[in-house]
Amino acid sequence: MLSSNPVRGACPHDCPDTCALLTTVENGRAVRVQGNPAHRHTDGVLCAKVSKYAERTHHPERILTPLMRTGPKGSGQFTPVSWDEALTGIAARLGEIAARDPQAILPYSYAGTMGLVQGESMDRRFFHRLSASQLARTICATAGGEGLVHTLGGKVGMRVEFFAESRLIVIWGSNSIGSNLHFWRYAQQAKRAGARLVCIDPRRTETADKCHEHLQLLPGTDAALALALMHELIVHDWLDHDYIARYTQGWEALRARALQWPPERAAAVCGLPVAQIRQLAQDWGTTQPAAIRLNYGVQRAHGGANAVRAVACLPALTGAWRHRAGGLLLSSSGAFPVQRAALQRPDLLAGRTPRTINMVTIGDDLLRPASPTFGPKIEALVVYNSNPVAVAPDSVKVVQGFAREDLFTVVLEHFQTDTADWADYILPATTQLEHWDVHLAYGHTDVLLNRPAIAPQGQARSNAQIFRDLARHMGFTEPCFDDTDEQLCRQAYGEAVDFEHLLAQGFVTLPGPEAPFAQGGFPTPSGRCEFHSPRLAARGLDPLPDYVPNHEAPGQSPQYPLAMISPPARNFLNSSFVNVQSLRDIEGRPLLEIHPQDAAARGIADGSVVRVFNDRGSHACHAVVCERARPGVVNGLGIWWRKLGLDGTNVNQLTSQALTDLGEGPTFYDCAVQVEALASR
Repeated sequence: MLSSNPVRGACPHDCPDTCALLTTVENGRAVRVQGNPAHRHTDGVLCAKVSKYAERTHHPERILTPLMRTGPKGSGQFTPVSWDEALTGIAARLGEIAARDPQAILPYSYAGTMGLVQGESMDRRFFHRLSASQLARTICATAGGEGLVHTLGGKVGMRVEFFAESRLIVIWGSNSIGSNLHFWRYAQQAKRAGARLVCIDPRRTETADKCHEHLQLLPGTDAALALALMHELIVHDWLDHDYIARYTQGWEALRARALQWPPERAAAVCGLPVAQIRQLAQDWGTTQPAAIRLNYGVQRAHGGANAVRAVACLPALTGAWRHRAGGLLLSSSGAFPVQRAALQRPDLLAGRTPRTINMVTIGDDLLRPASPTFGPKIEALVVYNSNPVAVAPDSVKVVQGFAREDLFTVVLEHFQTDTADWADYILPATTQLEHWDVHLAYGHTDVLLNRPAIAPQGQARSNAQIFRDLARHMGFTEPCFDDTDEQLCRQAYGEAVDFEHLLAQGFVTLPGPEAPFAQGGFPTPSGRCEFHSPRLAARGLDPLPDYVPNHEAPGQSPQYPLAMISPPARNFLNSSFVNVQSLRDIEGRPLLEIHPQDAAARGIADGSVVRVFNDRGSHACHAVVCERARPGVVNGLGIWWRKLGLDGTNVNQLTSQALTDLGEGPTFYDCAVQVEALASR
């Protein structure tokens, strides 16, 4: 029978939109997943990826029973075992390691689900109680987050719905059509009402195609462009002096720095025409309300945090924050009153202070011996909500680490991913349609609840249930390990959000002003927009935003003269959905976009097989000769599973473990390579 009332849920994926879902169920099977039209931001519309979520949940290759490795490491050979056998074996091995030093055990997770329950609740309790090494979850947003914290005071900004009223929208470091669809719908409303849309991106994206202007700058040069825009605002006096005086800090110091960046200097660094920089500065300085939709593409290079700091200064200079349709949005996640201590229970550490390991450097860290500075060698890895063998940088080293015979690896998964191939045990996890969860968003300000629409398939269990069961097998008796998933949902926001309202409607809009910084009130220590950051100065760091060159600057190495960025393929989300056949059919195969000028110099024809390489590794894929790539830059669209690549690799064979200026984030778009033609395959 068909469910007459579709079940309300929330999209779990790492996307700013955090859509509200409706799942139609027939005979215990999800037959349709659609956007909830009652939720204003979703408005009944889903991206192509999540509209296929039922196909992903009922995929024939879904792991539905616990598996234990029977073949050599990495062979992908497993045999089904019972839950009790798997949990008993895992608990025994973890207990043996913990008896020597629990810091030899490392959790590894990120945003395979953005849910507060299945992503960061019972798992944290388990590892806190165990006193395992802690993980710095830096692989996506920490550089940009630090940039915002030291300028605006937190991950805060304008409300996304008011972009529809903006007269100028600068889309900076974002392919909104592919990765922020519902913002794009607001931008289109503004465009139809006469707004000008400008895209800043090294790649000529689908979004750039539909904007009035595209500034196709070199990767990692965004701060230089922002400083040049400031220069023009100053020399033409396109400034709101009253706003600067009342609501900012460090203006004179920033002014002196910006005056060192005339458009000609920035044009040389960014690879842009001077006229484009001057025109954008005039547009920004003379249009109100004007808004910037900044995204995380900006911060995946050495100077990523400084770039975000520089861009985040621009709205205060012109008083754009005075308007509800003016200002900037990178992330709204700082607006959510999540009760993380209640969810994660750091008190279970009981005063212990385990080491913290950066997830970006997992390749090096798995290969490190024990030492006084590093601590014990990593002996056990528990991976969930992530696929590090595919998504972590410098994957040659990542694979070498996972291949260690003495490394005990447990993976919670839906499918046998590249990482799961290296596991000793694979535990079947539920998908979003099969469990409770509660969500925040980083592109709007609504809390969303996810109800299970169907029973767990096969023997799958929720992440929270798996860690609850592991705790019991480890002999942990604290009452917090008895909390159910629904109880965890209630704890996530405590009294700050009406949970009964969430149950009834599926979402709750957080209260807040329409123009949050119209009269200052930034969540910085000074209450002002901090051009000059005393907190950075106290750490001995540059208190002003500046241009920080790439680790591997374009043209710096004659051996590797091309810059490579690796933006997501439109129909994948990181490595999720790669095995959904209907979406993989659209993407076709791993691709490298290369400009006709660079292709001709290398004898590369459209559709031919190429080798992309540097000192870290080599990756074979097919070339697309097109002007989506600018001269001197190639675009390796990711993130394909390695096992589906031509030579068992993906673009992360080439990326490095070097970190950003602040936040210790990854530098995926700071990567020098060479490309050569190979024989056809």
